[in-house]
Amino acid sequence: MIAAKPLCIGLMFATGFAAPAFAGQIVAGKVASPALNRDYPYTVYLPDGYSHSKLTYPVLYLLHGAGGNENEWAIKGHAQQTLDTMIEDGTIPPMVVVMPGHTFGWWADGNADKGETALLSDVMPHIEKSYRVITERQGRLIAGLSAGGYGTVNIVFKHPEMFAAAAAMSPAVYHDLPPDTSSATKNPPFQKDGKFDPETWKRLNWPVVYDKYKASKIVVPMYINSGDHDRFNIAYEAAYLYQKLRDIQPKDTEFRVVDGDHEWPVWAATLPEALEFMSGYVSRPQGAP
Repeated sequence: MIAAKPLCIGLMFATGFAAPAFAGQIVAGKVASPALNRDYPYTVYLPDGYSHSKLTYPVLYLLHGAGGNENEWAIKGHAQQTLDTMIEDGTIPPMVVVMPGHTFGWWADGNADKGETALLSDVMPHIEKSYRVITERQGRLIAGLSAGGYGTVNIVFKHPEMFAAAAAMSPAVYHDLPPDTSSATKNPPFQKDGKFDPETWKRLNWPVVYDKYKASKIVVPMYINSGDHDRFNIAYEAAYLYQKLRDIQPKDTEFRVVDGDHEWPVWAATLPEALEFMSGYVSRPQGAP
């Protein structure tokens, strides 16, 4: 286990936001990952008061997209400012937010890294040992954008017993094959002999595990969105996923199409709604303050 350390204080101001009176902290850390045979980096948002309270907090695993890293949600997505504001005004409960960094992993056990195993078997147990987070389903959330949305949907469908709720933002959830313009056709999890392998994509994609999720009778409420001008045709794919979920959990699925492309302004602007949706299903902090 490798201890986390505070990020440079400049991160708080890199986006141009003024520091609020209520201020959480972002720390950086890494953990040795047997699944990847290397260290796995992450950043963690700790809510205001974490250091001197005795509370155990709900935890959100917030996944980046293909080509991203553990710093993107904090810097490009303004996650710290959003969380501080929403916790301070009571819209969401205080929570710990883990932002793992696996640049081209797609959070899948593909033909390269074992991205899903690394997250579930290496990162999550490490977080639960290192931070005061609720270790039961009712205190655990997962969300992500683009490839992180793909990972969110697949992991939820395979492991619904682990998560209280989820959010998939502009998720790359092509129910057939991704377009040639998608990074899925160029990233290692779906490559075979140096080329995109359609059978690998199909084997790892959510339609394969949808029936298992449906049969489990465990409902994981899910928020889904997309920009209306998404250049990777994700508005259609997100709507298709929404309809499949609406068939089995109509009261626990939300879908939004917003103005925008496949871009950070969409994800930063809709993160508050995703957080508010998920917070309606998650445990409050537990224990004495």
